[in-house]
Amino acid sequence: MELAEVKNYLVKSFLLYKNKIILFLKIAVTCGLVIFVISTVDLSDVITALENANYFLIIVALVMLVPNVLLQYWKWNLTCKSVLNCVDRKKVFNSLLQGIAAGAFTPLRLGEYFGRAFLFSNKTLLQVTIATLIDKFFPLSIVAFMGSLSSILFIHFYYNVTLYITIALFIVVFSIFYILIQLLISPEFWNNFLFNKIRKSKSLYNIFRKMSFLKNLDRNYSLKMYLISFLFYVCFVMQYVILVFAFTNQIHFTDYFWAATLVMFVKTFFPSISLSELGIREGASVFFLGQMGVDAASAFNAAFFLFLINILIPALTGSLLLFKKNNA
Repeated sequence: MELAEVKNYLVKSFLLYKNKIILFLKIAVTCGLVIFVISTVDLSDVITALENANYFLIIVALVMLVPNVLLQYWKWNLTCKSVLNCVDRKKVFNSLLQGIAAGAFTPLRLGEYFGRAFLFSNKTLLQVTIATLIDKFFPLSIVAFMGSLSSILFIHFYYNVTLYITIALFIVVFSIFYILIQLLISPEFWNNFLFNKIRKSKSLYNIFRKMSFLKNLDRNYSLKMYLISFLFYVCFVMQYVILVFAFTNQIHFTDYFWAATLVMFVKTFFPSISLSELGIREGASVFFLGQMGVDAASAFNAAFFLFLINILIPALTGSLLLFKKNNA
């Protein structure tokens, strides 16, 4: 068999089994990441850290799941009203939990879009998918902004980057975020001199053309979504900080808050190579907190308990709703 024939055969085989191959690779990478993280952490140290943990603070982080989920519901409820014209609060809440359950262990959390759509029988999957994308856009932009700033500071202080480069990077991040805010709250911004320049660049114009849905969003809706998303972000970060307090039995708020923004940034923007960010979250936690003097076992436990509280518990609840619906 000639080389060209072999190449064509491999390409056809990949296209035929593409989804299965990608799923297998994601599972393999997830297992590899988890094994790698565990290999860098002494299991006995993990158990010791758990035994010596402040259980009251762990319970506090667990209780914070309530405002965490309620803020997600508030955000999704606003989106359902504005985009899907749905005012049934029970349906909105159940669809949120079903989405978490369906997306928890699927590649790229694609299952979340199907999970949220189950209860909206009068809406197409495309409509619910668009609503979900809009719902996720606001917290994503906040994570990107805060994570970028934290990353610049981390590189500056831990890798001795010059102040001039740090300031330049700050200016770039603030400029991008300013443009993003203007795209959301100012329809006129889409037609100013900046976009006349952007239209001349095919690559940039294609990017902004894909974001054109933003100019059709209601301004009050956008502002409310940013406020709720910011509160959700703070809630998530504080859960992580409290869990680090619990396992280290030390209080270094600034360092732990800084590490939390970095961990959330990494696990949000590098989720595609693993399922439910398993391994990425824990690895990032061990790395960043390790730079700040926290032992690997405590950093691992904090990140893993964050997964148990914020993903596993809501996912199990959503799974019960899905099971109940399927057997109704």
